[in-house]
Amino acid sequence: MRLKKNIATSEAGFVFNPGTGDSFSVNQTGAEILSQLKQDKSPKEIIQLISSRFEVDATQIERDLDDFISQLYTFNLIDK
Repeated sequence: MRLKKNIATSEAGFVFNPGTGDSFSVNQTGAEILSQLKQDKSPKEIIQLISSRFEVDATQIERDLDDFISQLYTFNLIDK
């Protein structure tokens, strides 16, 4: 999975889809996930990165990542 090429993001968490005109805002963790998806990182790599930066259980991170990715699909921001 990868963030669509036309999706614009900022380090501050702003997300813009020029195809639809929709804009979104995500928190610091969401911005980090988007950055990792742009680099074509796997969910496993993203979970490892986040667990190394924040004191959160890997199981919780996996659930939250699954939810976040589901929302990205819903808003047509990610390719399968």
